[in-house]
Amino acid sequence: MSTTVTPTTVDDLRDAVLDRPGTLRVAGAGTAADWAGTPAPADTVLDLTGLRGIVTHNPGDMTVEVRAGTPFASLQEEVGEHHQRVAVDPARAAAGATLGGLFATADSGPRALQYGSLRDLVIGATIVLADGTVARSGGHVIKNVAGYDLTKVLHGAHGTLGVIAGLVLRLHPSPQATATVAVPCDRAASGDLARRIADSPAEAVAVQWHADRLLAMVEGSESGADARARRLTDAVGGELLSPDDAGAAWEAHAAAVDRRGDRAVLRLGVIPSALTGVLDGLEADSGGLADVTTSPRTGVATVSLPADADVVAAAHRRVAEAGGTSTLRQRPAGAELPAFGPAPASAVVLRAVAASLDPDQRLGRGRLSPWIPEPTGVTA
Repeated sequence: MSTTVTPTTVDDLRDAVLDRPGTLRVAGAGTAADWAGTPAPADTVLDLTGLRGIVTHNPGDMTVEVRAGTPFASLQEEVGEHHQRVAVDPARAAAGATLGGLFATADSGPRALQYGSLRDLVIGATIVLADGTVARSGGHVIKNVAGYDLTKVLHGAHGTLGVIAGLVLRLHPSPQATATVAVPCDRAASGDLARRIADSPAEAVAVQWHADRLLAMVEGSESGADARARRLTDAVGGELLSPDDAGAAWEAHAAAVDRRGDRAVLRLGVIPSALTGVLDGLEADSGGLADVTTSPRTGVATVSLPADADVVAAAHRRVAEAGGTSTLRQRPAGAELPAFGPAPASAVVLRAVAASLDPDQRLGRGRLSPWIPEPTGVTA
C-alpha cells in the first residue's frame, strides 16, 4: 500500500525524499497516468499538486518562475494579464495538466512548429534528486552556455531521474489575433501542401493535418493576421475559417491527440519525408488507424491503434526502422502494451545517467521500461 505525501514547498519535497525509504512515484493531475511504461508499485507517492503558484514573474524580462504543480491553464491566465504567454499549446492543458507533468512527459502542441517545446522555453529549474540533493540550474537570464544541462535530461523522463520542483520559463507576447486557413487534402498530399505553406510569406505558427484538412494558423495584429491568412488562401486554396469554426477545428485536433477509450494511442516522430510511408505501413499492419493527426513539417503524428500488444509492438518496430521514435500515450485500463520500441543506441547513455542520478532506481520504476529495466535484487 502506497503512502501519499503532498509537499507544498521545495523543503517539504526534499524532506519527503529523504525521510521516506523505498521507492517513489511522482504524481500530478493524473492526465498522463497511463502514458509510457506502467509504473511499478511504489512505497510513497509524491503528489506535487500542492507545490503550485508563480514564484517570480518579470514582465519586463519576459520570464516567469513557477512551481511544478501549477496547472498550466492557470499559469497562462496569470501571465496573460500582462499580455504574455508560454508559447506551447498542449491538448491536456484543458484537462488540468500541471506544468511539471507537461515537462516530464515532453508534451507540446501544434505551435511547437514555431516555438518549440517546453524544453526550448525552460531556462532554469529546481530539481530534487533521489538522494535528497536540491539542484538548481539556469535562472532568469536567457543565455546559451556549454556543458551538462540536467534540466534537459529530465524533459520527457516521466518522473524518473529526478523530481522537477519548479521551472523558469521564457515568455512570448500574446498575439492580438489568430486566423486559421483550412485546405481540404488527403494525408498523402499534406506534405507537399505544408511545404507550400512554409514557402509562402504567411509565417504560419502551426500547420496540422487532421480529418482530411490541413490547418494553418497565423498570429499577429487584428488586421495583420487576417490579411496574411487571406493571402495564404490565394496561394494554396482552402478557406479562412470563422473564429468559431477555427476553434472547433483545433479542439477536434486536441481531442484526437488526447483520445480516451478502448484503443491505444501512439505518438511518433520521424523525418518529415518518411511520415506518409510510415503511416501507410501502420495502417496496413493494424487493419486501420483512427483519429490520425500529423504535423507534416515536423514529422510528428498521433495515431489510435487497436489495443493489442502485438499490433502496438509492430507499430513501434516500423517507426524504429524508419529511424524514428514512438511512445505509448494512452492505454485502456488494465491493458499490458509495450510503451516504447526497440532501444536506440542512446539508451546506453540513458542507463548511465540513471545509474549516476538514481542508482537504486527509487524514482518512477517501470516508467521507462524496458529502456531502463527494473532492478533485480535491489533494496532501496
